[in-house]
Amino acid sequence: MLDRFQGIEVLLKVAELGSLSGAARALHMSPTMATKHVAAIEERLGVRLFHRTTRKVTPTEIGRSYIEATQRVLADLHEAEAVAAADKLEVRGLLRVNVPVSFGTTEIAPVLDELLEAHPGLTIDLGLNDRLVDLVEEGWDLAIRIGRLRDSPMIARRLAPCTLAVCASPSYLANHGRPKTVADLAHHRCLGYTLSSSVGANSWSFGKGGEVVVPVTGPLRAGNGDALMAAAMRGLGVIYQPTFIVAEAVAAGRLEILELDHPPFDIGNVYAVYPPNQHLPAKVRVFIDFLVARFASAPPWQRRIDEALQAA
Repeated sequence: MLDRFQGIEVLLKVAELGSLSGAARALHMSPTMATKHVAAIEERLGVRLFHRTTRKVTPTEIGRSYIEATQRVLADLHEAEAVAAADKLEVRGLLRVNVPVSFGTTEIAPVLDELLEAHPGLTIDLGLNDRLVDLVEEGWDLAIRIGRLRDSPMIARRLAPCTLAVCASPSYLANHGRPKTVADLAHHRCLGYTLSSSVGANSWSFGKGGEVVVPVTGPLRAGNGDALMAAAMRGLGVIYQPTFIVAEAVAAGRLEILELDHPPFDIGNVYAVYPPNQHLPAKVRVFIDFLVARFASAPPWQRRIDEALQAA
């Protein structure tokens, strides 16, 4: 089957040069192939587009109308291809990024000015929610996901490790005592995160593989880590949350990290996830590279915690 757009290019070149053989030479094809392209278009339309003589090929009246229309179509096609190529090479346009609420507000939003100043043609739509979005169905260019990824056709790039910490405020520890083991947590007011089974409202998992499971109870459960941290800072109970959520509070002395007899559960990493695309747009590539560079050494939240622990 002949390529229809190539046929249009042959048609326009014939009209320009007034010769099938001349058009064939200009387009680096055989005269026979050029003739087949023009004949295929005429057969599909059911009209004759050219008058042919031994010396010259000239458009018919309907041929002139068709040629004018196809010139506009071809120009639009070339413009669309140029725009698509530019989007592949140039950092511009709208970039839709979906990020978990706490991570987005503490680690992404505060540094976007640096990226946007470097690329003034870029606009970012930052979606903040803890729901697992469908990137393709909902039109997101990429998402930041935290933890162990499910099997998926999406492409994932690791950005940073993510660790958990058990924390409580100095006032809570003064009033209720300091747990020394994970078993002690069963006797404390534990504030559970309802969107996770490993640090949920009824049990918390410890050990690298989560092999030690401790039943917990408490007066508050929530589907947002910042809400739990705010309650913990006011002395309501103990929380078990990622270090990027508690880092500032630990650095400020409003929360203390509790060392227990089992290490926190290894929840995985922070990833940039995006749909498979043979030609990754420049705006997506630059955004991911920006985060990779920012998290290349110790993530900033871990540095804040390490500095606070060293100063203690």
